[in-house]
Amino acid sequence: MKFVIKLFPEITIKSTSVRKQMTKILRQNLQNLFRRYGISADVQNRWDSLVVIVNREDEAARRQAIQILSHTPGIASALEITEFTFETLDEAYQRVRDAYRERVAGKTFCVRIKRAGVHEFTSHQAEIYMGGGILKETDARAVSLKDPEVLVLAELRNDKVQVVKQTIKGLGGYPLGSQGEVLSLISGGFDSTVASYLMSRRGLKTHFCFFNLGGSAHEIGVKQVSHYLWSTYSESHRVKFVTVPFEEVVTEILTKVDTSQMGVVLKRMMMRAASRVADSLNLPALVTGEAVAQVASQTITNLAVIDQVSDHMILRPLAAMDKQDIIDIARRIGTESFAATMPEYCGVISVNPTTVGDRAKVEAAEAKFDMAVLEKALAEARYERIDNVLDGEASGLDQVQLVTTPAVSDIVIDIRHPSEAADAPLVLTNNKVLEIPFYDLDNRVADLVASNEGARFLLYCQKGTMSKIHAHHFVSEGRGDFGVLMDAVTPKKPIAGTEDDAE
Repeated sequence: MKFVIKLFPEITIKSTSVRKQMTKILRQNLQNLFRRYGISADVQNRWDSLVVIVNREDEAARRQAIQILSHTPGIASALEITEFTFETLDEAYQRVRDAYRERVAGKTFCVRIKRAGVHEFTSHQAEIYMGGGILKETDARAVSLKDPEVLVLAELRNDKVQVVKQTIKGLGGYPLGSQGEVLSLISGGFDSTVASYLMSRRGLKTHFCFFNLGGSAHEIGVKQVSHYLWSTYSESHRVKFVTVPFEEVVTEILTKVDTSQMGVVLKRMMMRAASRVADSLNLPALVTGEAVAQVASQTITNLAVIDQVSDHMILRPLAAMDKQDIIDIARRIGTESFAATMPEYCGVISVNPTTVGDRAKVEAAEAKFDMAVLEKALAEARYERIDNVLDGEASGLDQVQLVTTPAVSDIVIDIRHPSEAADAPLVLTNNKVLEIPFYDLDNRVADLVASNEGARFLLYCQKGTMSKIHAHHFVSEGRGDFGVLMDAVTPKKPIAGTEDDAE
């Protein structure tokens, strides 16, 4: 099978040297991902695109390829194509006509042709020729140039005609690793997960820093959503997950700091600690999910006071975004279900929090704080590779049933986003398949279990991570018999690290 990768438009307008460098990085990222899943694939570089040739024709490999191409930063879209040789325009037309015959039946259509090389016709002439032929020789209803029901797509490159089977929407953004590295302060809520995603999409290798304010459930939840973000959008690179125990820091603030300044002081302590963690990883910038005026500590004056304790660049991609817009992005990228159920530990709650940051007042409040407590927290920080954070008994995921061949009585639930399911449908011969997106699953589980008493439910998603987390959640709460349907793709292989990645 073959795919043509269209680059994010901002890449195509870069200088020749920058464009070549970004394309090289994207090519390497794709090679890493296909290799990680044991799929033999050739990634070839062309000036205006990349070509991916997957050396397997099974449906499981196709679904995995689509998952990779739709979730890798730097890709605007991917065209799944079938390629033929041709000598005359009519030969090319016949290939396009046959490929689209069933799809245009009874529908309006429009032909769009892209052309590269030397031909005796222009792209527009090819569109007219093919459009007239398809209208005459198929059951298409009519040609519609403005709002067609079916878009007939093909590319003519020298003596090859590439018939587009489907167009797969990509993430856009820049290739991961092309813009450097950052440390994202993550709490597992809507804001920090969306901020982390936006950084990865922009080409920044994003490490995670979590401040544990008191609770193993919260830590496990944050590890789960961080692992999900990494495995879904940035798995081509290895990153770190750092846990800083902040319970004693919170206690020190509650007992020593004036109540009106508690929120700002806590944020300053987090920023101090994050800066030290970033230094240890040689990272130049920090990322937070703060949005101006969302809470008392996030007024512009308070943010300015918070920033004064760090000499790192602090990026706030959500600074001017509305809360609903942030939630909408979380829903689209798959973190809404995590955020909505994440245990919340506020740490400190001020009765009358200050909204007008005053550096002198904050520093006076901090003067009573024993900085040895912060140093102790940093000394006890745990650095883990993100691909290892869900290992072991603590996460509980190692107890989830993993099934490659379902029993006939099993009910399979495809929890992928509807657009992913449409691009690569899951079709099983002997099992009932329900399509319930992950963000709607929790609301429908009770009715499903009640109406299918005694059944085992197998959750399916391409990576398996989201399915494992949901299955573990339902089983641990006694809500039914749940497992995970694993795709027939070779298990993931470790990512080759560098000396900087070594523990």
